[in-house]
Amino acid sequence: RYAFHDLLRAYAADKAQECDSQHGRRAAIGRILDHYLHTAAHAARLLRPDRQPDFAAPPSPGTCPERPGDHRQALAWFEAEHQVLLAATAFAADTGADSHAWQIPCAMSIYLYKRGYSHERVTVMGTALTAAARLDDELGQAVCLRGLGSACASTGDYDQAGAHLERCLSLYQRLGDRMGEAWTQQNLALLAERQGRYADGLAHSERTLCLYQATGHEAGQAEALNCVGWFHALLGDYQRARAFCEQSLALTARLDRCDFEYHAWDTLGYVELRLGNLARATAHFEFALGLCRDYGDRCDEAQILTHAGDAHHAAGELSQARQAWQQALAIYDTAHHPGAGKVRTKLASLHG
Repeated sequence: RYAFHDLLRAYAADKAQECDSQHGRRAAIGRILDHYLHTAAHAARLLRPDRQPDFAAPPSPGTCPERPGDHRQALAWFEAEHQVLLAATAFAADTGADSHAWQIPCAMSIYLYKRGYSHERVTVMGTALTAAARLDDELGQAVCLRGLGSACASTGDYDQAGAHLERCLSLYQRLGDRMGEAWTQQNLALLAERQGRYADGLAHSERTLCLYQATGHEAGQAEALNCVGWFHALLGDYQRARAFCEQSLALTARLDRCDFEYHAWDTLGYVELRLGNLARATAHFEFALGLCRDYGDRCDEAQILTHAGDAHHAAGELSQARQAWQQALAIYDTAHHPGAGKVRTKLASLHG
């Protein structure tokens, strides 16, 4: 965001060497890395409160992290500092600040996911995993493997995604971290969905639900209930799918601000679409879109737009179908998402 002319940068570096002690320079570097780490961690908790464990040590004295007030301010901060966070990660890795080199990427991972920066996420989470391995930090490695596996799945590299997630699951099980295990089971379910292994996805989702129930994590239960419903829908059991989604929404209604609620409305829309209730399906998709856009989840928005286009197409509303699919394709293409191919095929069918 801020730049020096090369000559001014060189002059400033010379003056720092001349005027500041080595200890003072290291302390300043620590403060700026802590500033970005702790601001990013706070912003990430606003974007996804139920998925952001506290893993960072307290900031060094003199550090002044920013405090975004809500999820919109958190997204705006990430947008403004996006390139700086990438540079801070690379700098930390190059200078041996390995705790920052894995924790900053993990803190910004939810933002990269929401905005569809999948390839970028693969790169930074790879850097993070290497740094956590250098520290022999098993929990750090588990957190990084989950983010890296999720990112690989988003880019279509399913073999790597599976390998990372299975290794992650083993680490969480060895550590006795049942929450981490639940999150990883959910990632494995989403990977199975991308590969068309719907029965496996259902099994992973049911295991996720059991783990969340065992830990008493209600937000996780609400999300997992929808995931179980979604896989029942994909397997053609629409009545059970609807029942699980309704349980998810009933639990969500008791909780404060759940950024995954739109998934349940999308699932209900899909169920109604498959049952031929096209007006109801379209209404559910529109409601899901409004929630999704409020939370800034770009690739999820593309998926809902694709489903909305399907509903319009089934109703013979070809212009609306084209518009929805074009919007979805624009998002997928920007993110280099593997879902683009299917949407492109749908658009081509309108001209067939």
